[in-house]
Amino acid sequence: MTVTHGFHATMTARPGQGDALVELLLDAPVLSHQDCVVFLVGRSASDRDVVHVTEGWTSEEAHGRFFASEVAKAYVARLAPLVAGESRYVDEVPVGGKAVFA
Repeated sequence: MTVTHGFHATMTARPGQGDALVELLLDAPVLSHQDCVVFLVGRSASDRDVVHVTEGWTSEEAHGRFFASEVAKAYVARLAPLVAGESRYVDEVPVGGKAVFA
């Protein structure tokens, strides 16, 4: 599938909540959505409460439709209490590479 829309987000968890934030992100409903073709979760090596997410979608419209859904709204409501302040977003469209996880 072709990725035409994406971004890189950086979130800072409330103190000590980095593990909980990562766990919830790795169970995101977007992982089973056909139009989300890239969803990578990473974290800072120096600050375990800083978490990064890279997303790639087939289109901006598909991304918007998903996040307007009740499933996505409920999921975001579960994430919100774990995050301190505003997340930072950078425009990024994944174009290729490799990710292998056991």
